[in-house]
Amino acid sequence: MNQIDLKGRRAVVTGGAQGIGRAIVERLHASGAEVEIWDRDDSLAAETAKAVGAGIVAREVDVTDPGSVEAAAKAAGAAGPVAILVTSAGIAGANATSWEYPVDEWNRVMRINVDGTWHCCRALIPGMIAAGYGRIVTIASVAGKEGNPNASAYSASKAAVIALTKSMGKELAGHDIAVNTITPAAARTRIFEQMSEEHINFMLSKIPRGRFVQTGEVAAMVAWLASQENSFTTGAVFDLSGGRATY
Repeated sequence: MNQIDLKGRRAVVTGGAQGIGRAIVERLHASGAEVEIWDRDDSLAAETAKAVGAGIVAREVDVTDPGSVEAAAKAAGAAGPVAILVTSAGIAGANATSWEYPVDEWNRVMRINVDGTWHCCRALIPGMIAAGYGRIVTIASVAGKEGNPNASAYSASKAAVIALTKSMGKELAGHDIAVNTITPAAARTRIFEQMSEEHINFMLSKIPRGRFVQTGEVAAMVAWLASQENSFTTGAVFDLSGGRATY
């Protein structure tokens, strides 16, 4: 594992209790960061924090609720400036054609994937501006670039995350705050439980590498994007699609 120096940096990882989020927590912690897990599942977040190592803080946070996010941001800031934010909380949603997609399910996907990302950025960016430093990494998806059939809500939500990241990158370009997004192919995590087997096979068939991305591979890219070395690139999209994306 390449060594990334994040010593002295306080990091927040949303959805950090499991899957890609947990792998990011592990990698940032191994790099010396003081990490907070923000997750709706407080018991699982506490288990993950205990398993990863000393110094990990677990907070019960509903990213769809601005009040919950703002309270967590205030509590995190009391321990020191939050220098790193990784927005990993997200859901896949149901599989259905766009004209048959349930309205409630569409809204749920958008609230978690898009609104949740925005709420966390909105709550923590002012502190980064005040401190004169920050690194934000949003987790999008190759689906947000290409649009997966029978996953219109997920695809649209991740396209929105990409556009939001680009907007924030431009807004914060005059500060030492880098805002970038990654677009991974699917990883074999519990999010697969939300998908049909047909959809999983479709995603795999589109990846030239012939396999799904590993959570540690995602975490490795995030660790560099969250580091001080990433001092120039902002508002950019970093591909982790195993050769699927062509732009």
